[in-house]
Amino acid sequence: MSTTQAPVSTMKPPRASTNVVVWLRKNLFNGWLNSIITVVLVWGLAMVLYRFGRWALSEAFWAPIPANLRLFMVGRYPAEQLWRVQAALALILALFGVSGGRWGGLLRAIALGLLAATALLALIPLGIAAQLFWLGMAALIGAGYLLARRVALPRWPIIVLWLLSPFLCLLLIGGIDGSRLLPAVNSRDWGGLLLTIVLAVFPIVLSFPLGVLLALGRRSRLPVVKGFCVAYIETIRGVPLITVLYMGSLMLPLFINANPAAVTRAVVALTLFSAAYLAENVRGGLQAVPNGQIEAAKALGLNVFQTTLLIVLPQALRAVIPAIVGQFISLFKDTSLVAIIGLSELLGIAAFVWTQPQWLGTPGGVQREVLLFVALIYWIFCFSMFQLSRRIEQRLGVGTR
Repeated sequence: MSTTQAPVSTMKPPRASTNVVVWLRKNLFNGWLNSIITVVLVWGLAMVLYRFGRWALSEAFWAPIPANLRLFMVGRYPAEQLWRVQAALALILALFGVSGGRWGGLLRAIALGLLAATALLALIPLGIAAQLFWLGMAALIGAGYLLARRVALPRWPIIVLWLLSPFLCLLLIGGIDGSRLLPAVNSRDWGGLLLTIVLAVFPIVLSFPLGVLLALGRRSRLPVVKGFCVAYIETIRGVPLITVLYMGSLMLPLFINANPAAVTRAVVALTLFSAAYLAENVRGGLQAVPNGQIEAAKALGLNVFQTTLLIVLPQALRAVIPAIVGQFISLFKDTSLVAIIGLSELLGIAAFVWTQPQWLGTPGGVQREVLLFVALIYWIFCFSMFQLSRRIEQRLGVGTR
């Protein structure tokens, strides 16, 4: 005789009914001391916003920003070759659109966010050519998204294209010696936001597997492997980033018997520096995995490689997502230090702009306006990475289960 069990109805907790006045009394004015602190902070915040708004709208001199917008974005990259930077950007945005439509979830949120951002940029009066470009980028994301939603695209070609995309973009931007279609562009001419992104993306991509290997090597039972990893991590962590950048710029040619470009030297130095800190973050995640997980994997007949790859690493990396993203955000901001080895990233371009002769007679100078614009760009990227990290943590249940 079969028995069917009635589904248990789940009741949600009653929704609290409150209004703004009740919330204010409960949270901000629930005592005389709390009320005084609230009034003082609101008054201080209002004064700061008022003074900043008055300065930004009536006193600040914003002309250097639109006059040097191309310099901020790509530095001294040749104007006749700008289509290559635009093609690289179009490739990445199209991949986000297709991936969002193919897999949905977090990638869909990113694709729709990029679609909204590019559409918003198209509305800013930057000139008809710039507005048409951003409108085309928005259309490209939307077309890729709709195509993947309507047609069952195979996933492996998209994954392979994602893996190759950094190198395709580098090929487009850097060019090939002797080529007529893609003539080589000296990396010294790269600058601004373009150079900042290159110096952030490649060290992040390259340092992640290197950091994971160093973390695993530090826990190895082989004395030579463990000793090498410990020596590397502690040596790099014991010197400031500026020293690593100088050594990468001056000593790298001695080790590889070649003369790489300044950008390549900076990428190598940032990768080596970031990998040491990433290894320590991953090691913390590895220590958080209970030994019972490893013993259970051995009981199922998994070897060391399978246990590490399928059981330990997924749990360890999931546990340290906030620390890893925090390090990547820090690395993105640390790219501003490459100015000491002669590269003009975003902050280096800012220093160049406020010393231009046409702005030297401006009362009070234009440093505040230029630095505020650069800070806004840094904030947009760092805040986007933070939001992306939060979405990943929510989907993986970090800290909740």
